[in-house]
This record gives sequence, structure tokens and C-alpha cells, in this order.
Amino acid sequence: MLRINLNDERGHIMPNDYVFDEPNQPVYTNITNTYASPGIVAPPETSAGATGNLYVVNAINSTTLGLLGGTVIITIQVSNPVGSGKTLYVSRETGGVNVALNLLSSFSGNLTLAKGGTLTSPTTLTPVNSNFASTLTSVMTAQSSIAAVTGGTTFFSVPLQAGPFLYHENGRYVVPPGQTITMSVSASLTVAGLVGTSGDLVWWEA
Repeated sequence: MLRINLNDERGHIMPNDYVFDEPNQPVYTNITNTYASPGIVAPPETSAGATGNLYVVNAINSTTLGLLGGTVIITIQVSNPVGSGKTLYVSRETGGVNVALNLLSSFSGNLTLAKGGTLTSPTTLTPVNSNFASTLTSVMTAQSSIAAVTGGTTFFSVPLQAGPFLYHENGRYVVPPGQTITMSVSASLTVAGLVGTSGDLVWWEA
């Protein structure tokens, strides 16, 4: 970098000091983003999907509630078996709550994530590989239930509005062998009405 000393109006020397990109304290980046050779940054899910290691499970519970209302729950649990040789990294939780608009004044919803826990009358889910050309299958055990999880340690809970929801995790929740993650979507009404809850849990394995 060229350094030029300038004189101010009184004749004093004004050094042209480095503002940035000093050789010993660089702030520039090495990536060059051009039309011919663009610099691309992608989340880890992109690579996991391309290699056939991104999986998703889905479950739905739709119920017509009686005069006094009630709660409709869908719970998804994914367990990483002991000795699986793989680690589960949560990509995202998505789903939704379907309720008639005229019933919103009596509605409340919640999304809960927990470590561990036990399901009541679970149904087996088959993880779907997001890469339709891949023959790889998940080593995880996935189940669903229309009841709340029993036990476990809740580490995330957020209220839901009617409609869809989406939470990107990008691998911040890590489930090693011998551990379990549980996702529960609940919706409650204090009056009669049709309520549906759905949940999708997406993860990659490495």
C-alpha cells in the first residue's frame, strides 16, 4: 500500500496512516465473488442433502373437540441408538396449527422441545431421505404420539399462533448415541371446534 505524507494549510506534515488492511492486521477476506466464479456460502444442510444424509419425519393429529373444547397434541420423538456410530444434528422444526378463524379468541398453542422423555402409545415413523436418489437410510428410531411426552427435560418452549411455524436450528441441537430429542406441538380451545396440529423434524447424520 502506498503511503503519502501531505502538508496541511500550516505546512505541517499529515501522515496518511493505514485505515484498514494493514499487513499485520488484515480485515479483508479471501473469497472473491465474481460473475464467472461466484463465492457461495451454504448451510451444512445443503451438503447433507446432496450426500443423502438429511432426513425428515412428519406427523399430524386432527380432532373435533366437544362443547367444552380441549387440547390437541402431536409429539415426535427421534432417538439415536447406543452404538449407532452417528450423531444427529437438528436442522429445523416446522409444522402448523389449523383452527377455524372464528375460534381464535379461545385458542392457545405451544411448541416444546425436550431431551428424552417417554411417549404414550407411540406409532413408528419412517424417516424420509431428502435426496430422492439416495439409497441411504437413517439409523435413528422415530416415533409419534397424540399425547404429551412424559418426563424428559424441556429446553425450548414457545407459544404458537394459528398457522404454520418454522424454526431453523442449523445443527445447534446435537443428539449423540444414546440420547433422544422430543418435539411436541399442542393447541387448545375453550369451545367446540376442529383443531389440527402437525410437526416436521428435520436432521442430518454424520
